[in-house]
Amino acid sequence: MASVPAVLNSEWTKIRTVSSTTWTLICAFLVTVAMGAALSALLKSQFDDLSAAEQATFDPTFVSFSGMVLGQLAMVVFGVLVVGTEYSSGMIRTSLAAVPQRGSFLFSKIAVAGVLALVVGLATSFMTFFLSQALLGDRGTGIGAENVLRAVVGGGIYMGLIAVFSMGVATMLRSSMLSLGILMPFFFLVSQILSAVPGAKSVARYFPDQAGSKIMQVVPDALNSDPAPYGPWTGLGIMALWVVAALIGGYVVLKKRDA
Repeated sequence: MASVPAVLNSEWTKIRTVSSTTWTLICAFLVTVAMGAALSALLKSQFDDLSAAEQATFDPTFVSFSGMVLGQLAMVVFGVLVVGTEYSSGMIRTSLAAVPQRGSFLFSKIAVAGVLALVVGLATSFMTFFLSQALLGDRGTGIGAENVLRAVVGGGIYMGLIAVFSMGVATMLRSSMLSLGILMPFFFLVSQILSAVPGAKSVARYFPDQAGSKIMQVVPDALNSDPAPYGPWTGLGIMALWVVAALIGGYVVLKKRDA
């Protein structure tokens, strides 16, 4: 029986020696920071062109995280690759032979990759916030303002949860291509489109990305967006339930099916 520290060390070695996973985390950081900064600068220059309702609900913190839409896709790729690479390379057979306790194997992988995604997410969130606020100038806010720290930390947690959710889905589907083929359109197209369709909004607001992103809002209904029937922490809780469901599904599939 492999010891937990040995399994954790093995999973850390796998992640840090695969260049694709490293580059996806770097992309998540760079894309989120760059896009957030660019949109913050743009909104500052066009603030007077916003409607009265948008100016009244202007949320400089939430504006900082405008790049999260693309940054989260890099986190999806990271989560999928952490799991899917083992299946595509056939390494999963060796891994399960070395660690026959499938629960220990899966959750050690999730723990190592999840902590790494959380650390990168927090670094991204704080860097994005401070750079964007500098560009917003007098339209910006400070980290000490009410609920701002919660939103910034929440942004990092959100990115980490996106990666862990993707790991659970990839474990269920056992394929990087299939997982990306479902998750990328879901987060980038389906969720965004349905959230703008009047008849589907009530359902879309409970999707993991829509619910979880509420943690990054300081001003309720930021930029005159539609009100949600839950608060920031409840929204993050809804996202966490999606993550737990994905991990349980992944564990059940790994437990019942051969490699």
